[in-house]
Amino acid sequence: MRLLVTGGCGFIGSNFIRHLLTTDSALSITNLDKLTYAGNPENLADLAASQSSRYEFVHGDIVDRSLVESVITPGRFDAVIHFAAESHVDRSILDSGPFIQTNIVGTQVLLDASRKANIGRYVQVSTDEVYGSLGPTGLFTEETPLAPNSPYSASKAASDMLVRSYVHTFGFPAIITRCSNNYGPYQFPEKVLPLFVSNALADLPLPLYGAGLNVRDWIHVVDHCRGIEAAWRKGQPGEVYNFGGGCELTNVELTHRLLDAVGKPRSLIRFVTDRPGHDLRYAIDYSKAQRELGWSPQISFDAGLRDTIAWYQSHSDWVARIKSGAYRNYYAEQYGTRLASKPAAP
Repeated sequence: MRLLVTGGCGFIGSNFIRHLLTTDSALSITNLDKLTYAGNPENLADLAASQSSRYEFVHGDIVDRSLVESVITPGRFDAVIHFAAESHVDRSILDSGPFIQTNIVGTQVLLDASRKANIGRYVQVSTDEVYGSLGPTGLFTEETPLAPNSPYSASKAASDMLVRSYVHTFGFPAIITRCSNNYGPYQFPEKVLPLFVSNALADLPLPLYGAGLNVRDWIHVVDHCRGIEAAWRKGQPGEVYNFGGGCELTNVELTHRLLDAVGKPRSLIRFVTDRPGHDLRYAIDYSKAQRELGWSPQISFDAGLRDTIAWYQSHSDWVARIKSGAYRNYYAEQYGTRLASKPAAP
C-alpha cells in the first residue's frame, strides 16, 4: 500500500511517517513538503537513508496545481493524508496571507487532484481550534459548531468545509480529524512546550501570555499519530473524529510542571502581554474515536513530558540548528537545491 503524506517534514507529519514506517513493513510513503521555516527534512534523515525503498521525498508546494497533479496520478496512491498547513496562531495574526494560500487554496488543489486520480481515501488533519473557545465547563464534540477566532483557525475551518463539500457534492471519500494540543519530539520551538523546554534548559526566561490561565488539553504526538492511522484505516467517509489526551492544564500549571521536571526555578517565568483573541479553554470529547475506531490515548502526560524533555536534552544540536536557521542548509546539502536563506518573519 502506498500513501501520499503532505507536510511530512513538519512536527506531526514527520512523527506520523516515522510511526507508520516503523510499524507497518507493507507500507511505502511519498512525502510532499514545501519546506517552509517549520519543515525540516532532517527530522526524517535516518529513515530516508534506512528506508530508501519505502520512502520518497518530493519538494513542492501544494498550491502548485501542475506539480500536485504530476504527483497524484491515477493508480499511484491508495490514500492521501493531508498535514501540510501554516499552523502558528501568532504568525497568522501578523500576516494571514500564507494561511489563506496554503490552508485553503492548497487544500482545494489537493482535493481536485485526489478526486481526478480516484484516490480511495483522503484524511484531512485539522485542529480543535476550529471550534473556538470553551467556557469553564464542557467539551468539544464532533457536533460542536465551528467558531474559529484566529486567522489560523479560520483558515483551517474553511479547509474543513471544503473537504465536507467534496464529500457531499462528489461522494469524495474524505475523513476529517481534529486534535488537541500536541507535544513530543521534533516540534518546532516556536510552540510553547519546546520553546519553554529549550529556554529553561538554557536558563532563559519563559514568556507566558497574560496570567497563564488559558487551558489546553495535551496529547502526545504518537497518540495523535495512532488516531490518524485509525481514522485512515477504520473511519467512515464523511465523518469527523476528535482526538484528545484527557489532560487539561492551565498554561501556568504546564509551565510549573515543566520547570519542576527540569529542576529550574519558577522565577524564570516572565508574564507578557496576552495575544489578541486568545481562546480561553480547549477540551476534547474523544468518545466517538473510542467507540468507532477503538482508539484512546496511551501515554500519560507526566511520562510523555519526561520523554520529551529527555529528547530535547539529547538533541541539543538539533535545537541549536533550528534556532540558528542552520537546519535549512540540510536540504541544500542533501538534494543540491538552495532554499531561500531568509526565514519567514516571526
